Amino acid sequence: MSKNNYRIISLGGSIIIPQEGFNVEFLKKFRELILKRVKLGEKFILVIGGGSTCRKYQKAAKESADVSAVDLDWLGIYATHFNARFVGLLFSGWAEKELIINPTKKIKSKKHILIAGGWKPGCSTDYDAVLLAKTYGAKELINLSNIDYIYESDPRVNHGAKKLETLDWRELRKIVGDKWVPGANLPFDPKATKAGQKLGLTLKFARGTDLVCLENILYGKLYLGSLIK
Repeated sequence: MSKNNYRIISLGGSIIIPQEGFNVEFLKKFRELILKRVKLGEKFILVIGGGSTCRKYQKAAKESADVSAVDLDWLGIYATHFNARFVGLLFSGWAEKELIINPTKKIKSKKHILIAGGWKPGCSTDYDAVLLAKTYGAKELINLSNIDYIYESDPRVNHGAKKLETLDWRELRKIVGDKWVPGANLPFDPKATKAGQKLGLTLKFARGTDLVCLENILYGKLYLGSLIK
């Protein structure tokens, strides 16, 4: 991959802020790994999700009042912006201060790290990441989640669910369905899946807290996770 191109990493909000609280050791090591690659000349766009922070606010809003789906989506978007600002601070001096909130437009920057949050209702950060790949000419998308593989069904419900090391976009679409729901807890957003298939992207899916795995992906080595083409 050319060092002139940005590598897109979609980082789930629950990886940054898990329910049990901040994992400072992970944040330090993630920062070190990204900066190690930046010092070698690589460039990154980090797309930050809302995670459990988003879902907690959405749940409280739904239980407290009659809130529209659009407003719930905006609530989730604001959660991604807060998380993204936090990640931006971790890379202070290295990352562009301007947050990407419209993935269809390039921002002017000489920085090697750009940070993106959510865009608008009906668009998850998965979809934003796919759009950013299109906007910046990336052919590959790295998705870091709180599970290690994509499974044929939810492994938290079906403990015998089969993990899928390789699959195509058509197979992924069968798993995630076709409809986006605010706060949905799917391995990858249905709308993003459809767009990724159309663009012919390669999606590398792995557990976000496994930094050895991420390092292997960045170095083009074998990794524990799913490959979608």
